[in-house]
Amino acid sequence: MTQPPVPYELLGGEQGVRELVDRFYDYMDSLPEAREVRALHAKSLRVSREKLFLFLSGWLGGPDLYVQKFGHPMLRRRHLPFPIGVKERDQWMLCMRKALADMDIDEVLRSRLEQAFMQTANHMRNQPEQEADPRLPIAPAPKK
Repeated sequence: MTQPPVPYELLGGEQGVRELVDRFYDYMDSLPEAREVRALHAKSLRVSREKLFLFLSGWLGGPDLYVQKFGHPMLRRRHLPFPIGVKERDQWMLCMRKALADMDIDEVLRSRLEQAFMQTANHMRNQPEQEADPRLPIAPAPKK
């Protein structure tokens, strides 16, 4: 019995994953709506493009290139130095959704990938959803 193709293969292997990554970072670099998440990156996106390509290769079921080069991804830990909240997550997802929409892939695959990317993007969040109101006491006022 043959195994069904993995997303890596359905995207077109190395070439398809590179195309997705390039489209994603092209959007991040050009969309005004992505300026906060873009600001979290280095001026040049060259290294980010390569690392995302390496990571996605394995994450999508292809060669585990990131692990071979850098070890376990430890995604959340590696992203902790960067303030990632709902706004940054949504900007990241905007770029990824647009990149996926540009790809010539099956709609079911696109939907599955969007869901998986959203789960991962949610996991990267490390900021509260809203700023705490400094007027609200943390503990109840002492009884008189």
